[in-house]
Amino acid sequence: MSQPHDIDNPYIPEFEKYLRTPEPSVRERADYWRTAIGLQAVDGLTVSDFLKQTAQEHIEGQISADEAEKRIKTYYQAKEARLPENDEKEEVDKVSVNIIRLLGEQSFTFSVAGFAAIHRQIFKGVFKHAGQFRDYDISEKEWVLEGDTVLYASCTQLKETLEYDLSQEKQFDYSALALPDAIRHIADFVAGIWQIHPFREGNTRTTAIFTIKYLRSIGFKQINNDLFERHSWYFRNALVRANYKNVAKAVNPDNSYLIAFFRNLLLNEQTPLHNRDLHISLAGHQSANEVVQSAKSALSKSNNCTLEETAVLQIIQRNPRATQKQIAEEIGKSERTVKTITVNLTQKGIIVRRNGKRDGFWEILN
Repeated sequence: MSQPHDIDNPYIPEFEKYLRTPEPSVRERADYWRTAIGLQAVDGLTVSDFLKQTAQEHIEGQISADEAEKRIKTYYQAKEARLPENDEKEEVDKVSVNIIRLLGEQSFTFSVAGFAAIHRQIFKGVFKHAGQFRDYDISEKEWVLEGDTVLYASCTQLKETLEYDLSQEKQFDYSALALPDAIRHIADFVAGIWQIHPFREGNTRTTAIFTIKYLRSIGFKQINNDLFERHSWYFRNALVRANYKNVAKAVNPDNSYLIAFFRNLLLNEQTPLHNRDLHISLAGHQSANEVVQSAKSALSKSNNCTLEETAVLQIIQRNPRATQKQIAEEIGKSERTVKTITVNLTQKGIIVRRNGKRDGFWEILN
């Protein structure tokens, strides 16, 4: 699998308004859709505009999840031309609907059968092999590893290996652990089951949904699923780095990036998550701990900022691709005011705009 460049997941401004509604059910449905759509970026996929429109109607309660699923199915059945781009959109749209249905279910089975069932439900109507373990060994070229691959589990030992990891986790006692230590253990567990890679494709999306449902089952009811919407590529690359060793390149498995992801997810920390920080370039790379310290150093400059400037910095840290319009809506100011604030922050050397106006993003400078 390749990753062409270092960007955050596509931002979905149409759904942002639902997160500020006083109705919990609307916020919950919006959260599910954002997660489902964001996870598609793991395989470089984007949903259709028709899916976004359908999602908004479901979020607003105009149609049920069953009706949303039926509408997507009918939409693609009615298409006369079977173009490759239509096939891709059909896959990602159907998978997104399947994921929101899964996230809305309270049931969860912590077992090999339960893990396979999640894959089967996610890719129902998309893959003929949904829910079936692969019967051949695999490798995947990784952008973050300069084209190298993680060593995945042998196809002859998939069930046994997964059963062992799940049984060890089921017996693990979290009661004596402080929350940061518990998160470290969770990161190790998730990295381990992902490395098994039991399916032909869709392993990261399956691992992500299994993880969300497992965390809920052990008491993490309020999960910041923004991370899966906007940083699913980082999540995958962090899993890669946690499972990769290359003595010749002096690279050891490093789960600090995955731990940073889970601390943001479960502790609502604001560590910047950039794919470029995980790349094993010849110029070297920062560990996740160094990234955290760099971010703290950058944000310490906000001591010399106004309250409005600090508020804008916090939004940029959460979402570097936020537009001035989105920032204005979030802080309750005009776009002109936000433009003035970003100009001031730029002049102070605190932020910089990268990659142009259309596809650009904000970066907080060290």
